[in-house]
Amino acid sequence: MAVPGSFRRQPANRGLVSHCTHHHIVVFLLTFLSYSLLHASRKTFSNVKVSISNQWTPSCLNSTAPELRPYELWNSSHLFPNAEGATLFLGTLDTIFLFSYAVDLFVSGIVGDRLNLRWVLSFGMCSSALVVFSFGTLTEWLHFYNKWFYCCLWVVNGLLQSTGWPCVVAVMGNWFGKAGRGFVFGLWSACASVGNILGAFLASCVLKYGYEYAFLVTASVQFAGGVVVFFGLLTSPKEVGLPELGADEAEVSVEEDANRPLMGNDDVDDDDRNYSIQATDNDNQPKAIGFFQACCLPGVVLYSLAYACLKLVNYSFFFWLPFYLSNNFGWKEAEADQLSIWYDVGGIIGGTIQGLISDVLQKRAPVLAVSLLFAVGSLFGYSRSPNSKPINAVIMTITGFFIGGPSNMIGSAIAADLGRQDLVKGSSEALATVTGIVDGTGSMGAAVGQYLVSLIQENLRWMWVFYFFILM
Repeated sequence: MAVPGSFRRQPANRGLVSHCTHHHIVVFLLTFLSYSLLHASRKTFSNVKVSISNQWTPSCLNSTAPELRPYELWNSSHLFPNAEGATLFLGTLDTIFLFSYAVDLFVSGIVGDRLNLRWVLSFGMCSSALVVFSFGTLTEWLHFYNKWFYCCLWVVNGLLQSTGWPCVVAVMGNWFGKAGRGFVFGLWSACASVGNILGAFLASCVLKYGYEYAFLVTASVQFAGGVVVFFGLLTSPKEVGLPELGADEAEVSVEEDANRPLMGNDDVDDDDRNYSIQATDNDNQPKAIGFFQACCLPGVVLYSLAYACLKLVNYSFFFWLPFYLSNNFGWKEAEADQLSIWYDVGGIIGGTIQGLISDVLQKRAPVLAVSLLFAVGSLFGYSRSPNSKPINAVIMTITGFFIGGPSNMIGSAIAADLGRQDLVKGSSEALATVTGIVDGTGSMGAAVGQYLVSLIQENLRWMWVFYFFILM
């Protein structure tokens, strides 16, 4: 799936270090923090589903109902006749969110290339925090329960959260060139996994006081993060007087190699390189690339389809792994939640190491292909894991290494490579659009996958779910 072309050998780490300033570190940390907080709010919703289900079901069917609560007040929260109906609606909210998130990613990428990335990102974080607060905290404080209102809020939340990934990848792509991009983005893409762990931690700390406080804490931290991003994030080096990526390519050959994306084609004639999808005005300010032009860039469609399959498996583990461990092995829910963290740990290690290997080889696709071949074996082995927590944790970490690693690479480093091809002349105005297309297609596959997993598991058994993962 990689665009054909030869790459010049150059010291990737040396190029990376020579261009690194304290501004690069601040950008790395702020973008890492911003997406971690967005993911933390999603994880919070997953962790409090049992408490929400208990709140929405009648007291006669709910042994956790407080005895001292007035019957009229308790009865007002009855949305469903039983826990099964509440659980089904919570699953519906997951699907609604994912579809809204996937569709709006295509739009958010285009918006990010046309407006200030810092404004779009901070607006999305703060607005999403207000929606999460209204969904989980305000409705409980006011004792207002309405299914249609919940659905509308979660559609809006998907729209606002979709501003995150295209913007943070575009900002990172503006600051970090080809040299070391696989390693840097592999390490940085751990932000989603760190957000999952952070969300689980925040929710568990205050859940004993009521699920509304889990939403309150997460929303407050996310809102504060959005304010910090608004006042502290630099979207490109030119904001502090540093040269943009590729600005000095004609002067130093090492810098030319360091800034050229891995997706570039060195075999193209010089005359051909004069043609660019983006027109340049007299002030040398690039214009934003169109949606269909971005789709026609080499590799965008293929990597987007590959990401749809990978993100389907990745998010299925995210949503279903604790349930699978409890249902298949009979382990307690809290133990299953803690054990599922090892999948994220494997993804963090896999994305970092595989990104570093791709930098050394200066090719991404071979690393992905080999990793996915091993992923097939690890999935097959995990489906036959014995009823042993240590063994299950080890195989789970290995599975996360070979699945989460490639997924993180496509969503971050490869998306940045695709947005900085020679055809767009390294312009930052294509990064958010291309990232939105890649991640939007991946999220669409993840949304469809959640329904397919539940359908396969209900009609067949868990073994067939793993066969489905292997096929993907």
